[in-house]
Amino acid sequence: MGWRQEARFAVSLNALPPPVACFLWKTRRHARRSGDTFSLASAARPAELVALLKLAHGRRAVVELGTGTAWTAIALALEDPTRTLISYDPCVRIERDAYLDVAPAYVRSRIEFRAELDSAGPRAGDALVEMLFVDSQHEYDAVVAAFQAWRDALAPGAIVVFHDYGHPEYPGVRQAIEDLELRGSVNGGLFVWAAR
Repeated sequence: MGWRQEARFAVSLNALPPPVACFLWKTRRHARRSGDTFSLASAARPAELVALLKLAHGRRAVVELGTGTAWTAIALALEDPTRTLISYDPCVRIERDAYLDVAPAYVRSRIEFRAELDSAGPRAGDALVEMLFVDSQHEYDAVVAAFQAWRDALAPGAIVVFHDYGHPEYPGVRQAIEDLELRGSVNGGLFVWAAR
């Protein structure tokens, strides 16, 4: 990776809250040194995180579908010290713990990881969800099943944010949103739908 790319990445971090920017700088450096190409290719980019964090502002009960290596979950927890987050992913990536170790210790206590399918929906006793971030399987049937499993768990005024909307490699995301007849807004690669 050239110095120009690194400089562009560093500049892109300026739009993020300092704790999140610092975390991303450290995690990217760790991923490059350890050869973690999965995280480098799949993690949300700074511009997407800026948009996601703005959408999450003031929302304390957040559910993420698709943990990956937890970069986004950690960023969401870092941005608001009162936020709790539940993150679902049946595939637990071994790299995740290394990135949790990079984050401040208090963050780990506010994220609950569940090694379950996103279509499992909430557990009894879970709080109503104020923001649902759908970033797991990007196939049509999986997106529809995940949304339907969580729809009744949304708090009034909650938002659902779908990642990779319009991405040419994941046409199932856009098609699922269209077939679910969701009306919302597009912010880069994010589609946002508000519950009523």
